[in-house]
Amino acid sequence: MAKKIAIIVVVLIVGLLGFAATRPDTMRVERSTRINASPEKIYPHIADFHGWAAWSPFEGRDPAMKRTYSGAPSGKGAVYEYEGNSDVGQGRMEIIETSPPGKITIQLDFIKPFAARNTAEFTLAPSGDTTTVTWAMHGPQSFFAKVMCIFVDMDSMIGKDFEDGLAKLKTLAEQ
Repeated sequence: MAKKIAIIVVVLIVGLLGFAATRPDTMRVERSTRINASPEKIYPHIADFHGWAAWSPFEGRDPAMKRTYSGAPSGKGAVYEYEGNSDVGQGRMEIIETSPPGKITIQLDFIKPFAARNTAEFTLAPSGDTTTVTWAMHGPQSFFAKVMCIFVDMDSMIGKDFEDGLAKLKTLAEQ
């Protein structure tokens, strides 16, 4: 009986790992919202890390979070490093490309609770009196991440945070 259970467990594990191996090597999470403001009004809120506390969904998770700013004050070359509790972790963001007022690209390096390098992009597309702001994150997906995503989808896990952040950005920019 124990031998049969062991065989079933091994087959399930091998099947799970085999399924994980078929998952995509990259991940992408993307959310958009329409804001009743021009790209010129919205752009500074994203291009200056000093202002992220007003709208970023990650800022409120640890009031004692340590923040360090370096490089350019805003725009290309601006760097933001953070370290906080287990809800926040540790990481570094650097604005690596800008096309004011339409696009900001950020290199996002997670250090804790796991190491990963992703790219975050904000695009601001005007349409009459409104602007569609899209927040996307993409990057490689390790085998471990593929296994994790069988149980917890990255889009579900991070997408809600992006929606919350965009809603706060909308409120801020429409004032």
